[in-house]
Amino acid sequence: MGAAAAVIVRKQREIVDCYRAAHATAPTQARDPGELGVEHSMIFKGLVRRAVLRDVGGGRYYLDEPAWEAFGNSRRRLVLMALILALLAVIVVSLGVQRSH
Repeated sequence: MGAAAAVIVRKQREIVDCYRAAHATAPTQARDPGELGVEHSMIFKGLVRRAVLRDVGGGRYYLDEPAWEAFGNSRRRLVLMALILALLAVIVVSLGVQRSH
């Protein structure tokens, strides 16, 4: 599952990088994803759902940098929480094994 998540994150970054390279970071600079070589994939649609890519109509979108930053921060917090829970699980299992000896 970790490899699949890494692929999704990489593809999200690639899409964001395309919009940055095109300077499509404001409504007036919105671009059609097709002209940037970006497909309307599930990953693209996920970025739209999360308001990282904003639809201005006419099939044009722009990158909302603050939303991308917030999305990255929430993803990092989620990973940190998962690591903390995994560490706690290891500690609980270790204590249980030590008590049984």
